[in-house]
Amino acid sequence: MARYTMRQRLVSIGEDFDIADEHGNPVFKVDGKVMRLRETFVLEDLQGREVATIREKKLALRESMNILRGGTTIATVRKARFMPFRDKFTIDVEGDQDIVAQGDILHHEYELRRGDETIAHVSKRLFALSDTYGIETAPGEDDGLILAVAVAIDEMAHDEDGGDD
Repeated sequence: MARYTMRQRLVSIGEDFDIADEHGNPVFKVDGKVMRLRETFVLEDLQGREVATIREKKLALRESMNILRGGTTIATVRKARFMPFRDKFTIDVEGDQDIVAQGDILHHEYELRRGDETIAHVSKRLFALSDTYGIETAPGEDDGLILAVAVAIDEMAHDEDGGDD
């Protein structure tokens, strides 16, 4: 199981931040960009290679964000459309079974599930006195994709609630 830490709501236009391992060592960098009036975040390894790009879908009213790798969409993150499921996102993964994120999204307590299997857990519980939350991924998962999904969900959920947690 891999463990990562990310600062909440540092995801904003034009800001860069690091995703660290469980020991606090940076392992990925997120580069926030503004491109053609839509938000784009590039997840890079420490050598500057793209792991994934998170891009707001143009004219989608923040209902979805695409995750790209090498310029090709590998997943689309969508908010559930109905209020009883406000704390649910679906991730349509190209060529693989879809993922569902469900739980207390705004407070960073949720799971990513593929079918009946939990593939990642996002939790702020261990970081109660800070603006940091943890992401644990199951062995053999695409950590870059999971971290990109977490960035997209954080951005979309906090846009909806007016910005501040």
